[in-house]
Amino acid sequence: MTDTPTKQEIQSKNDNVPGAMPIEQKKNSRNDRKRNRRGDSKNLERDSDWQERVVQIRRVSKTVKGGKKMSFRAIVVVGNEKGQVGVGVGKAGDVIGAVRKGVSDGKKNLVRVPLTPNNSIPTLSLGSDGAANVLIRPAAPGTGVIAGGSIRTVLELAGIKNVLAKRLGSKTPLNNARAAMLALSQLRTHKSVSRERGISLEQLYS
Repeated sequence: MTDTPTKQEIQSKNDNVPGAMPIEQKKNSRNDRKRNRRGDSKNLERDSDWQERVVQIRRVSKTVKGGKKMSFRAIVVVGNEKGQVGVGVGKAGDVIGAVRKGVSDGKKNLVRVPLTPNNSIPTLSLGSDGAANVLIRPAAPGTGVIAGGSIRTVLELAGIKNVLAKRLGSKTPLNNARAAMLALSQLRTHKSVSRERGISLEQLYS
């Protein structure tokens, strides 16, 4: 009849083997892996909140000593439909690389938009960039997003459901998107204005 080795003998043998990992260290490594998986899932959930829309992709060229260097330029709008939106531009030798750079650039230039309970904007706003002027006006519930071009994309990804917008001047998509971003960045709520001026809301409305 053979004697079965006990747990202490097995543990002592594993400790004497060179390069072997102790049992407690193995458990800690497993726990770290589980935590990393949970952290990765949380990051994926955060990334899934953001939406990306490509407004324009153009083939551009740069004149260099040996001739012309061709590349692609992508205009991308990034937003979470919860009051945050950004416009980014990316250039690369391929379309996928240009879009990826545009998304990262858009997330660096985010603007927080104050939304009303009716998913509209609090006040009228006017923004300009270059020769493009954009007028944004609040609308009643059920109106929808009445806008065109890149302005509509910016407003939809910002989470605005009822708004009136008009493009004045240039028709360039990039300038119109930046003008819309400037108009949204200038928006302020009535509470913030009354707090800055040091008066009550009743005095502000009177």
